[in-house]
Amino acid sequence: MPTDSIAPAEDVSPKVDLPPVEELLSTAVEAVGGVERPGQVTMARAVQHAIDSGDHLAVQAGTGTGKSLAYLIPSVRHAMTSKGAVVVSTATIALQRQLVDRDLPRLSEALASQLPHEPTFAILKGRRNYLCRYKASAGWPDDEQDQLFDPREMSLTGRMVQRIQDWAQETETGDRDELVPGVNEQAWRQFSVSARECLGATRCPSGMECFAELARARAGESDIVVTNHALLAIDAMEDFPLLPEHDVVVVDEAHELVDRVTSVVSGELSETMVSLAVRRVGRLIEQPTSDRLMEAGEDLKALLAAAPAGRLDDLPEVLGLTLALIRDSAWGCITALGPRMSADKDDPEGAGLRKAAFTALDEVHDTAQRMLDAFGHAEEVDRAEVVWLEAGTERRPPLLRVAPLTVAGMLRDKLFGDRTVVLTSATLALGGAFEGLARQWGLGAKEGAKEKGKARTAGWSGLDVGSPFDHPRSGILYVAKHLPQPGRDGLPEAYLEEITELIEAAGGRTLGLFSSMRAAKAATEALRERLSVPLLCQGDDSTMLLVKQFAEDEPTCLFGTLSLWQGVDVPGPSLRLVIIDRIPFPRPDDPLSSARQRHVAAKGGNGFMTVAATHAALLLAQGAGRLLRSQHDKGVVAVLDPRLATARYAGFLRDSLPPFWPTNDPAKVRDALKRLATS
Repeated sequence: MPTDSIAPAEDVSPKVDLPPVEELLSTAVEAVGGVERPGQVTMARAVQHAIDSGDHLAVQAGTGTGKSLAYLIPSVRHAMTSKGAVVVSTATIALQRQLVDRDLPRLSEALASQLPHEPTFAILKGRRNYLCRYKASAGWPDDEQDQLFDPREMSLTGRMVQRIQDWAQETETGDRDELVPGVNEQAWRQFSVSARECLGATRCPSGMECFAELARARAGESDIVVTNHALLAIDAMEDFPLLPEHDVVVVDEAHELVDRVTSVVSGELSETMVSLAVRRVGRLIEQPTSDRLMEAGEDLKALLAAAPAGRLDDLPEVLGLTLALIRDSAWGCITALGPRMSADKDDPEGAGLRKAAFTALDEVHDTAQRMLDAFGHAEEVDRAEVVWLEAGTERRPPLLRVAPLTVAGMLRDKLFGDRTVVLTSATLALGGAFEGLARQWGLGAKEGAKEKGKARTAGWSGLDVGSPFDHPRSGILYVAKHLPQPGRDGLPEAYLEEITELIEAAGGRTLGLFSSMRAAKAATEALRERLSVPLLCQGDDSTMLLVKQFAEDEPTCLFGTLSLWQGVDVPGPSLRLVIIDRIPFPRPDDPLSSARQRHVAAKGGNGFMTVAATHAALLLAQGAGRLLRSQHDKGVVAVLDPRLATARYAGFLRDSLPPFWPTNDPAKVRDALKRLATS
């Protein structure tokens, strides 16, 4: 683990005598009617030490630890004497809402008398999440006119558009999340703009009342700013700041940071995107210039329709020529548009149309160039990005995607370089160690940093504060060692029999986590005929409603895939059994995962363990974490895949799981479930 460190940034704010973090935590816990836990106190002290020292900190804190208060208390304390805010980043809307609607209001009220002023807080999202007053009234071009939609869907979208228009007259925040039920992307895009499309507050006729700018202003005056991983990444990568001035960042749900950042910095290219750029440039330039781009887009459409889906290790000549043609044609349109800043400040509508055109053309041009740059390297170790073709669907044509093989360097230089970062989650120490995720974050060995003169990264430490749950007494980890290894042809009959026996012993009360939606649906269909308890499957209704029904009706079972592995919080007797059908390795043909494995191997590492096993360990730990959600919960995590007991990598995966009592004996597990069902 790195031992070098940097001194914390000089604090020029007035020094204020503040109560120690332990005293503030005790006050806050008492105010919210909670119980102070040793792990919570340990974490709060560690976060305070990280802020004081300038070193980064990774904290694994199990469910029930009270980690939100453990990082909010030292964050608020720091904000009292800092020039800027403390930024708290989350991966999910649910946690953002919990922090802003519940935790922070109660915390601010509880600590007001012990601090120089009552702590203030705000939530800040990307500009796309706020209604644009100008776009809602200016009649911007319809981006969807050439796409094919089901007439019923068009009617539904029309009703959503009307609902947005009605809501726009009364909303005080313009925040999309206020719309309940929500609206689809097609409807919302007609009322929102990206940061690059925005005219800017000084040039927009609605700039003085812009919802996004008002949200930024509130954030700039707050002690704590709650945001999401995507905006945190964009703020770190872009030249212009989106978040208020800050020197401390807390990344909650940090196990999702790499995937969220990868999503932000990935790109895609399709004929639809090219057509959108052509429509936006419209009558702003001469038609022959835009026609060349349209023709290049049609060439791409024909090429992608005939090509097989999958990763592109080498650039086919015809694809290279097409990408170059798209790039050059887009540049021709950009040049024809002239200066980016319109000289006519009295024509905001024209300025808006030009800005939208530039944004679409820039994306097409830059993505085509980026895909061309991804090829032509002499050695695999020199490759920085991977390109793949994603097959089309009934609703979407095929498209090309490009993504970085690692975001470690970006995070090291842009996020960790000049601020203190605290990363926390219930799942960080994979295989019992923090180094795996730390390398993905860029906190591992700084390869080439001295030679290339990169900015130094502060030292870091990892801390596991444990869990208030007594895992060996409350839960059993059952690995069905006697079952055959899972195959590619669906669930074997032995698996269906095993699931049936386990659910019958538990009296229902089962969350089934499957590696694919196909497996979840196949199991649901087969078992509905064998079981007497209600069985729900993800996709039958909205996930939120299915989880609610599952929680409220004890005998009910719920089967599903990825979002259920991390998004279910059902304490109490409704959940006594978590079934995992197989170790959740990424698909062998997954373009990004397979490319990353190959890249790690080319650099002398173990690609399987670094990428595939780490991915599986993270999901397994998250899935197993669904079982115990309160102090009184008890039950079984049943993994049907025998490789968790027999494979070379099994120890690494088991060490990533909570310390349940382990067994391979199905009879003992069924007996335990029957006792729970009748207790």
